[in-house]
Amino acid sequence: MPDTAALPSVLFVCVHNAGRSQMAAAFLTHLAGDRVQVRSAGSAPAETVNPAVVQAMAEAGIDISAEVPKVLTVEAVQACDVVITMGCGDTCPVFPGKRYLDWQFPDPAGQGVDAVRPIRDEIEKRIRGLIDEITPAAQP
Repeated sequence: MPDTAALPSVLFVCVHNAGRSQMAAAFLTHLAGDRVQVRSAGSAPAETVNPAVVQAMAEAGIDISAEVPKVLTVEAVQACDVVITMGCGDTCPVFPGKRYLDWQFPDPAGQGVDAVRPIRDEIEKRIRGLIDEITPAAQP
């Protein structure tokens, strides 16, 4: 088991924590495994994760049906090395020493699975690049 204090940590933030940030967190957890600590939150969390997002992720082999939207807290931001916002505007607190990225994706709220799939695929591409950037290379 790796030392969790030494692991890079990433927080994904969107308004409702029901779509984009849930997909990003799920992909990072799925693809990076225990090499990264992953959190997601929303500035105004929804009641449930968007069903079209759950379906689109299931098609990619990732089950997020048990996930629930979480509220964004100052503590969550302070606990992370990298904060990736996805359309939450100025609601995310900013702290010195944190790395902030803003990923612009269409909001999947109210969209069907056909509209969610291209968003999901673009998020996966960005996550793969992020993993290469923040995790140490595997030792031969």
